Amino acid sequence: MRGSISAGEAHRQYSEAMTAFRRQIADQTLRERFGREGDAFFRACALGLWQRDGASPTPRYVEFYNAIYTKGNSAPTALFWELSSAVAGYSGFRPPEFFNRMRACDKVSGTSLARRFIDLTTLMLLLFAAVDDQVSEAEAGFVNQCADALSRLCDEDGLKGEKAPLDVGDFVTRRPAPQSPQTAPAEAPEEESGPEEPAPSLEELMAQLDGLCGLEKVKADVKSLINLVKVRKLRQEHGLPVPPLSLHLVFMGNPGTGKTTVARLLAGLYRAIGVLSKGQLVEVDRSGLVAGFVGQTAIKTSGVIQKALGGVLFIDEAYALAGQDNPNDFGREAIETLLKAMEDHRADLVVIVAGYPRLMDRFLHANPGLESRFNKYFYFEDYNGAELMEIFSAMCEKNGYTLSDESRKYAETYFNTLYEQRDETFGNARDVRNLFERAVARQSDRVAALEQPGKEDLMALTVEDLREELEA
Repeated sequence: MRGSISAGEAHRQYSEAMTAFRRQIADQTLRERFGREGDAFFRACALGLWQRDGASPTPRYVEFYNAIYTKGNSAPTALFWELSSAVAGYSGFRPPEFFNRMRACDKVSGTSLARRFIDLTTLMLLLFAAVDDQVSEAEAGFVNQCADALSRLCDEDGLKGEKAPLDVGDFVTRRPAPQSPQTAPAEAPEEESGPEEPAPSLEELMAQLDGLCGLEKVKADVKSLINLVKVRKLRQEHGLPVPPLSLHLVFMGNPGTGKTTVARLLAGLYRAIGVLSKGQLVEVDRSGLVAGFVGQTAIKTSGVIQKALGGVLFIDEAYALAGQDNPNDFGREAIETLLKAMEDHRADLVVIVAGYPRLMDRFLHANPGLESRFNKYFYFEDYNGAELMEIFSAMCEKNGYTLSDESRKYAETYFNTLYEQRDETFGNARDVRNLFERAVARQSDRVAALEQPGKEDLMALTVEDLREELEA
């Protein structure tokens, strides 16, 4: 979660989210009912959340509770003793009455208002949990219980919809188990767990980089960057001045050109030379950062950032965050939260943004802070026909398939043609993988019809296997 948030800020986020949701309700009767009854429902939820947490309410809880109201409705004026009694007397979660009409409207109009309300409820409860700047396991359990109860009603009505992409568990504040003062650290029983797999060394990671197909310019850029960082650290150790250095990167390239693979290797390389503490890669796109309501994107983005601390946050198709002309677009809130995190955690967080070259400029100009923090660009060229064939051959070898001279020649011709005739739908290595998977499926159908297939039959990809898919 983010740092401490004031009751005033909580009210602003709550009110804006409720107002934004109310505007989505087309049915006037339902809209008015939601406006009248929504605050009471969410205040009741806050009581249940705090009761489940088990912590004793403080004056700060009172401030938060009294901040749960929207424009046009009366603000509550609970006193400390009243709130404490209300929390203790909470009788259990009950779906709001207006939720019944909401589901009925969805059944008639084919909308998904009820499912979106579940998302709103989840986000609002996470906001209320932030009263003590942390989310406990008990609070997360209550949030899930409420969301599940509402989801079951939608399921019973046959309303279509998927489980909310927000994972409440990602927001739980992890704290080490308290150590008994009577027990010295040395006397604690050892855990019976297998040995941790050692992280790859710098040399192993560089060898993996060299083993990638093509990408010669990118490989050279990565090596140059790693050398720059290593020498910079040596200068620091010798008390020499070092110029400012941003490790955040922009990856420009079409889909399937190895951007994610290189980002993962870079995360490991940064760890190996001591720049990052963990070296994990957390990969997201717009949907992983942006919530559906004003004021809640910061919570979702902060949760992703917490998972990425110590490693690399890789944002694919980052331009989608700045893809709307509306100045109130939620993507802008994600960008602002991201920039603040890059400043607050600059010693242990690296952000890599990636996307189509012609669209990334829009992202980088969306906020003045982006251009100053992202000043290194890696360009990923499309794979040519020979490189596509090399990738295909590697897939075959890795998975135990063989190519005859005839089938190899046929595939080479195809990949050369695929590259020469490429357009905006060209998928690079993704097209190779799709082809491989379809050819394997075709081969399986062919081999299954044989009376007694031998090992060679099980391994061979013939021209027929390739031709039927290549010409499709």
